Amino acid sequence: MDAELKNLQIDRTKRRSTEPSKWATRWIICGVLLFLLIGAWRFASDKLNAAPEVEVQRVKSVSAASAPQGVVLNATGYIVAAHKIEVAAKVVGKVNWIGVDKGDHVKEGQVVVRLEDDEYQAQLEQAKGQFVTLQARLDEALHGSRPEEIAQSSANLESARSDLDNARITLDRTKSLIADGVASKQSLDDAQARYDSAIHKVNSLLKSYELVKLGPRHEEIDALRGQVQQAQGMVAYAQTNLANTIIRAPVTGTILERAVEKGEFVTTSFVGDRGAKGYVVSLADLNDLEVELDISQNDFAKLHMGQRGIVTTDAFQDRKYDGFIKELSPEANRQKATVQIKVKIVKPDDYLRPEMNSSVAFLSDEKPAATSTVVAKPVVIVPSAAVHDGAVFVMFDGKAVRRAVKTGATSGSGIRIEEGLIGGEDLIVNPPPALKDGDKVRQKA
Repeated sequence: MDAELKNLQIDRTKRRSTEPSKWATRWIICGVLLFLLIGAWRFASDKLNAAPEVEVQRVKSVSAASAPQGVVLNATGYIVAAHKIEVAAKVVGKVNWIGVDKGDHVKEGQVVVRLEDDEYQAQLEQAKGQFVTLQARLDEALHGSRPEEIAQSSANLESARSDLDNARITLDRTKSLIADGVASKQSLDDAQARYDSAIHKVNSLLKSYELVKLGPRHEEIDALRGQVQQAQGMVAYAQTNLANTIIRAPVTGTILERAVEKGEFVTTSFVGDRGAKGYVVSLADLNDLEVELDISQNDFAKLHMGQRGIVTTDAFQDRKYDGFIKELSPEANRQKATVQIKVKIVKPDDYLRPEMNSSVAFLSDEKPAATSTVVAKPVVIVPSAAVHDGAVFVMFDGKAVRRAVKTGATSGSGIRIEEGLIGGEDLIVNPPPALKDGDKVRQKA
């Protein structure tokens, strides 16, 4: 019994040795977990409450004299030739020869197209023949009657006078015979009729002789002169038509389009889609280029005639050209609500082409007074990315402070600040979208 009771007795020494070991392990695990939770919470809290890094730039003020001119408006348009010419023919005809191609440079007066001229040559010869005929008739009238014609008229007159004398003698003899009763009264009548006829013939030939000596009338000469002048005009007209079969370049420039080929017909009247051509080539002086822009009516008040601008193209963005407003349209476009203007490019080069996309930055006319005794207010210019909704953020004592500003013209250096900054502030250049007034920030290293 004693042995069995001993077996049933609890061994307290063994229990005391095992229980402290289990509790220690549990406490260690709990401590580690608590430490990890505290570390995670502190890490998350630091991340959530960490001040964002921002780029800070010290604001500088410059003198008004050294400040760049601002851009009051940017606009886009197209480069166009100031004077594009479509060279047309003044006469109808078929193209016999064409000596230029697209892109060729031509000089004023250079032959570009020749038309067939056979018909115009024939018309010229016909007009010349008519002129020669009428000129000869005028010369004949101006020179009067020839000596031979005058002599012939005089001889006819003398012959008629001789016949008159003979008729007078016959009449006198017949009268004597009638008085003697030898001749009949019929003989007297015949002699009297011959005498009267001779008198009329002498008078007619005398008038003819005088007309031959005088020559043509002045009215006839004037009429001949008019006919000669008309014939001379026909000759000049035919010569002009013949000369117009040779088409020349009216100005020095570059061929933009070649509209005809050899054998095609050129006309001066109505032109159809598939019919005769109305012009042969189009050309323009590429040293006289303009930018054509449509300006919104809301921005039109910012511009004026002669205002300067910087011209750039999409193709060559690194090349800049000076320009000025040359033309303001006298009327607006109702549908687009725009006004068209043209900017003349001062010194174009071979990089520019008509119909290229182009941008113009119109400059402000503000200039500092050189002779003024008043000290000009310093100018503050900040990067464009720093201005949002009419305000900027400056860094002060580790916080972002929002400050409202009044902006001016835009230039390549940035935006001009008229009010709100004086220089020396630590400006946040690219503020985060969620940044608010009073948020903590820290400067990037």
